[in-house]
Amino acid sequence: MADAFIEKAGRDWMTALARIGSESRRYGKPVVEGVLTRMVGLTLEAAGCQAPIGARCDVVNSVGERVETEVVGFSGGSLYLMPTSEVHGLVPNARVIPTRHGSDVLVGPELLGRVIDGRGRPLDDKGPLRARNKIALQGKEINPLARTPIREELDVGVRAINALCPIGRGQRMGLFAGSGVGKSVLLGMMTRYTEADIVVVGLIGERGREVKEFVQEILGEQGLQKAVVVAAPADSSPLMRIHGAMQATSIAEYFRDQGKNVLLLMDSLTRFAQAQREIALAIGEPPATKGYPPSVFARLPQLVERAGNGAQNSGSITAFYTVLVEGDDHADPIADAARAILDGHILLSRQLAETGVYPAIDIEASISRLTPQITTPEHMGMTQNFRGLYSLYQQNRDLISVGAYQPGTDPAIDRAVRMHPQIIDFIRQDMNQSVDFDDSRDQLAQVLSQTGDEDQPQVVDALLAQDLKQGEG
Repeated sequence: MADAFIEKAGRDWMTALARIGSESRRYGKPVVEGVLTRMVGLTLEAAGCQAPIGARCDVVNSVGERVETEVVGFSGGSLYLMPTSEVHGLVPNARVIPTRHGSDVLVGPELLGRVIDGRGRPLDDKGPLRARNKIALQGKEINPLARTPIREELDVGVRAINALCPIGRGQRMGLFAGSGVGKSVLLGMMTRYTEADIVVVGLIGERGREVKEFVQEILGEQGLQKAVVVAAPADSSPLMRIHGAMQATSIAEYFRDQGKNVLLLMDSLTRFAQAQREIALAIGEPPATKGYPPSVFARLPQLVERAGNGAQNSGSITAFYTVLVEGDDHADPIADAARAILDGHILLSRQLAETGVYPAIDIEASISRLTPQITTPEHMGMTQNFRGLYSLYQQNRDLISVGAYQPGTDPAIDRAVRMHPQIIDFIRQDMNQSVDFDDSRDQLAQVLSQTGDEDQPQVVDALLAQDLKQGEG
């Protein structure tokens, strides 16, 4: 009888061990906590725990509340953590608890009409998000040979862009502007008038008051129905500004994979770069170009290359990234890097804005690299003719304005002077007016018809002569 009792107890013991083993496999390995050993500026340093780059860790403050952080680096046995929000009440040796969840993004049609922050939490008063699908925050790489070529023009509703700097569906463009030259107004026009199934807006590092203005006044109720707004304003942590930009891109990728044509507006790429600079400098990365560490210039193409056309039978992401040129310095390292990785750029001129011309698009300095692939030779010829007239006037502007140029000296310059009012009127457009692609091209032809068909060679010859004179000088 004693043997039967021992045998039964052994079986019960083995059953209990098997159940415990099954439960432990279901919950994974036990979490090993660490302690907070150092805090300098934005960076927290923890010891005694292990977690991969990008993992989340909770730091328990003096009143028992948890502060969410992310692993951004390590050295030896220490982890470098960056908080996702403001930090209060942390003390030495505070508990650091690695969490199991990673950086995923909730996606789905339920996001349409919603305004969320860099962590995906709703900022509006429309209740919790009902989205159930999740994708990685970092996105997935697309084989460049699998991307669909850009062959179709995109109507953005802005006459000067449609006619003189045409955009292709799936193109990635930069909007370069200083402060106060109408960047937000132009973004709003493209948001309302561009032909797109879905609009994803990333307001990264900008003024907080602009978020509500953009949602209520620029998008409006009708525009918001097909839009998702991700807002990480200037007072957000640098990590949240980076996550906001990446989250907006991930949402756009999801809808592209569903076969939708997506318009992605990122305001601004400069603030994204500055957030990465703050993090890199805080964890000890040495500065390189004008205070920007090398990781900044590695991050920019990683973000931008996620936009564009997808593989066959998928949709597209046409992206506009605003780039702030501080003090109108177009040699800024971020502006230079953006020009190199984007498919073109639109430059807003302070000189035009000061004369009341909006949108203040500098036709000379703006370019779309895909113009030959998406337009006809006739359209390209009209664009070159228009640019030639505008450029010829600008090169002789000082002489004309002070009266030093005598009419009749050069027929091509006379023509440029005569056509200048019509050229400026063509660039100028009311923010509540939309001009489609065909009308833009027709109006361009109408303006140029006033110069006569024979004007193009004379304008080009005059420009070449001007360049030769400058070269000899």
